[in-house]
This record gives sequence, C-alpha cells and structure tokens, in this order.
Amino acid sequence: MPAVTAHAPGDTLVRPAPAARGMVVKYLALALIWGSSFLLIKVALEGLAPVQVALTRTVLGALALVVVALATRSSWPRDPRTWGHLVALGLLLCVLPFIAFAWAGQHLASGLSSIFNATTPLMTAAAAAALLPAERLTARQRVGLALGIVGVVVIVGPWTYVSDLAASAPVAAVLACLGATACYGLGMTYLRRFVTPLHLPAPTVAAGQVGTAAVVMLLLAPVVAREPVTLSTSVVLSVVALGVLGTGIAYVWNTQVVAAWGAQRASTVTYLTPVAGVGLGMAVLGEHLAWHEPVGGVLVGVGVVVAQGAVRLGPLPWRGSRRDDLAAR
Repeated sequence: MPAVTAHAPGDTLVRPAPAARGMVVKYLALALIWGSSFLLIKVALEGLAPVQVALTRTVLGALALVVVALATRSSWPRDPRTWGHLVALGLLLCVLPFIAFAWAGQHLASGLSSIFNATTPLMTAAAAAALLPAERLTARQRVGLALGIVGVVVIVGPWTYVSDLAASAPVAAVLACLGATACYGLGMTYLRRFVTPLHLPAPTVAAGQVGTAAVVMLLLAPVVAREPVTLSTSVVLSVVALGVLGTGIAYVWNTQVVAAWGAQRASTVTYLTPVAGVGLGMAVLGEHLAWHEPVGGVLVGVGVVVAQGAVRLGPLPWRGSRRDDLAAR
C-alpha cells in the first residue's frame, strides 16, 4: 500500500493509485463469488456426492487457471521445492476444505455454512500469530476484526431462531466447517510466508496450487468418488461456476490480494460472504430482509474498512523543503 506523507494546508490530495483501487475491486468480487459458492454447492449436491463436487470444481478450476497462465505467458517454476509449496497450498486451500464444506453441505443450510466460513479470519489470525510475527494484529486491526465478528452475528440474528440453529447444526457438520476454515487460515498464512516471497506471477501460483490439488483428487477419485451421478442443467451450471469462477479466477485474485494486503487482512473477505448471501437471496429467491441484516452488513463493512485500512490516501505532494514520510501500517 502506498505511504502517507505529510503535507501543507491547501495541498491537493492525490487519489489512490489505480492498482490500489483495482485490488479493492478484486476483494469485493471475491466476496461475491465466494458468497454464492455455498448455494452452488447445495445445488450441486442434488446430483453429486460431496467428494465428486470437490473433484469436479477442482478439475474445472485447474483447467481455467492453466488457460489464464498460458494466456498471460506466466512462467512456471522449475525448483522442486517451489512445487512442494504449491502442493501444500493445494491441500490446504482446495482438497481438504472443499471436501469438508461439501460434506457439511448435506447437513447444513447454505447460509449457515457461509456463516461458519466467516471464522476464517480468526483462524488466519491464530496461524499468523504463530508463523508470521510481523503480521501480529495491531490495535486498529483488532477493532476491525471485532466489528466484523459482531456484524456477522447481527446478520445471522441468532436470537430469532436459537432452537432452529441447534437443531440444524449437527456437531460433526459444524466441526467439518471449522476444520475447513482452519485449513484456509493455515493456507493463507503459508501462502504469505513461503510462496509470496518467491515473487511468482499470481496465475502461476493459482494454477500450481489448484492444478496439484486436481491431480491429488484425480488419484483419489477411483477410491472415494464412486457414487452414482445424476446430472441436470442446474447441477452442471453450479459446478461449472464453482470451478471456473470460485476455484479458478478467484484464486488468482486471492493470491494478488494476499500479496498486497497480507494474510490476515485478505482473509477478512469472508466477513462479506454472508452479506453477499443475503443479497443473492433477495435478488434470486425473493427473500425478505429483516432489520438486523442491513445493520449487520453495515457493521461488517465498517469492520473490514477499519481492519483493512482501505480508506487511505496516496502519496501527497509536499511544497516545502522538508518531507516527513509516515509509513502506512
């Protein structure tokens, strides 16, 4: 992020750099794409078993990312150690969480799964505290994360259906969701610590991690994905969207956001996924919006802005003979 510099009264403020604005757009697009993924998983499960959903989205995502990497003429790593890091990312960010969330989707409402997905920043913070000392939470980030958590709770409105929540959330399914977000937290931190310093092109990182995950899934498929398949238009469209967008293009953008903002801040995108789910429910299913949902959405937005430090000015001109640079936090 650009530094903030001291300036004299009357100086003209410079708008954020286009690259910074573009990163915010990608961040919001990730929230929309991943916010709809739990609905798509639910639809896909109408014709596919959980492992088959994970397998199909991973393979389709890998194909899409290879096309992107070739189109952008991205270089491929030749160091076996680098490929080892990409395999680890594939397991943490694809294989394990995809299977866990798909399995949990059989037992939980898609909206509830998206709520559990919002624990990813907490998991990332715990992993980063152990592995990335430089990314320990600042006071501002703690406030932002707390606001985001409160916002998610307000959106859910647990006081309106406590008994239903208990009845619809089997312990095994809840643990599967939390296990998936723990994998995401470890994966985001692993990406930041071991892969980002390699300065690989984002398409290469995304294609490498999803491609290796697809290879692992294909090797496991003859043993774990043998259930009968029932295809329909909705099932096919759902897995295509999950693969090409949610597992393909979105992973390129996620890699770029992690590199620019850090693991903890990038993971706050999961605070917006419940907001996206509410909006899609209103637009697609005609669901009604209760009072607490927009209030929670505002809290989530404020929390993300605070934790992210998204409201920030670009470099400002200094008309005097002295310039005091204040490093962006």
